[in-house]
Amino acid sequence: SYTHRLFRSLIRSVTHRHQSKSLYLIGGSFGLREFAQIRYDVDPALKEKLKQNTVTLESEYEKLEKSNLDNWENIRGPSLWEDSRTVQKQRREALRLKTE
Repeated sequence: SYTHRLFRSLIRSVTHRHQSKSLYLIGGSFGLREFAQIRYDVDPALKEKLKQNTVTLESEYEKLEKSNLDNWENIRGPSLWEDSRTVQKQRREALRLKTE
């Protein structure tokens, strides 16, 4: 059928491909704007909880002053190629042997 062939050629035409890309671009920019706005729209319950937060820089500094910073141990994290569970198990065993 002539209309079917005409419709097919219209779909496959270069201009239609460019139009669809521009629609994706425009639609994507609107979608991105909406997703970016979610970050700034704060839930009222969360906003109230943040207002009740009493942690200040001074209170955290006082906690650090009370802690003993002269007695600490450097603990190395596992490397990328090491299994973290195996490394933790080895450290616990070494600590257990050290305390006995």
